Amino acid sequence: MMMAADYSSEKGRATEAPDADLVVLGLETSCDETAASVVRLTGDGAATVLSSIVHSQIDDHAAFGGVVPEIAARSHVEMIDGVARRAMAEAGLDYGQLNGVAATAGPGLVGGVMVGLSYGKAVALARDLPLIAVNHLEGHAVSARLGEPVAYPFLLLLVSGGHCQLLEVRGVGDMTRLGTTIDDAAGEAFDKIAKALGLGYPGGPALEKLAESGDGARFDLPRALLGRKDCDFSFSGLKTAASRLAATCETDQDKADLADAVQTAIARQLAERSDRALKDYADLHEHRLFVVAGGVAANSTIRSTLEAVAAKNGFAFLAPPMAYCTDNAAMIALAGAERLRKGLTSDIDTAARPRWPLDEQKALADPAHKPGRKGAKA
Repeated sequence: MMMAADYSSEKGRATEAPDADLVVLGLETSCDETAASVVRLTGDGAATVLSSIVHSQIDDHAAFGGVVPEIAARSHVEMIDGVARRAMAEAGLDYGQLNGVAATAGPGLVGGVMVGLSYGKAVALARDLPLIAVNHLEGHAVSARLGEPVAYPFLLLLVSGGHCQLLEVRGVGDMTRLGTTIDDAAGEAFDKIAKALGLGYPGGPALEKLAESGDGARFDLPRALLGRKDCDFSFSGLKTAASRLAATCETDQDKADLADAVQTAIARQLAERSDRALKDYADLHEHRLFVVAGGVAANSTIRSTLEAVAAKNGFAFLAPPMAYCTDNAAMIALAGAERLRKGLTSDIDTAARPRWPLDEQKALADPAHKPGRKGAKA
């Protein structure tokens, strides 16, 4: 099942022989990292990262407590050429040795997405290379394959600053959504609560470190969607309750205890919904692999909790190497190479998209955010 509004075309330039190596330059600018990477995909599906350069904008946004879209876009414009050149130099290749160029086309902060996609189009035109527009979420979906060969299909929990979804992944362009957040993502809850605790930006890693010395049993935080039997998530109630409690914390120990309570509550909800999805998935598939990807997958408590849930259900557990949990271009290059292998290239007039669900058919038929008095959130 292909995505309904996929930007790919079967009419693109022919790929190499099915068993030939493919070398792809990947570009990622969807948020506050300017990243470029060169990845080689062999005929048997093994991926080798030849280079991975990430320029972080943390210092640019720290004073504001979060990402400022205009500042992010301007930084991407200034950095993209140098970052791409460094990636090519580190890989020891010139543009004539590439088989294609892949760039994130969404979802994300559209000003930033436009920068990387436009640069990718320029490279494709100048070097007569196929362009592959990649969904940023699809990059996360294949990121575990950067560490070791992973066979499709598998069950994926994609959990990051902007997204929280459970998906059945059968390959690039072939994914089905099983559950999603109906409001905020887990990573957003981490960051906003960390900000309320005065931990600065980025908040997720700071909250995790603070939680190490905390006793979360002191705080009773709300649990969401307990009466529902689906695989959807909700973190807005937790975020609001914890932010209010943060205002009452008088000591560093109070803050540590609340941080531990928040981390435990998020891990618990992720585990509960994943447990439900694992049981449903096991009824339909013999290949039992549970992959957790996205920036929140770098949280050690979250990772160990989900690993235990996978083991309880008889699933192997896999997460990307830490370097590829957060936003990077290696995952975009790999997704692009896998698409190129299937002949899925993109038109040069492909537009940047601020929103782009992985399973558009499910998103259209059963939107997570129903239209109402205030309109659909996504």
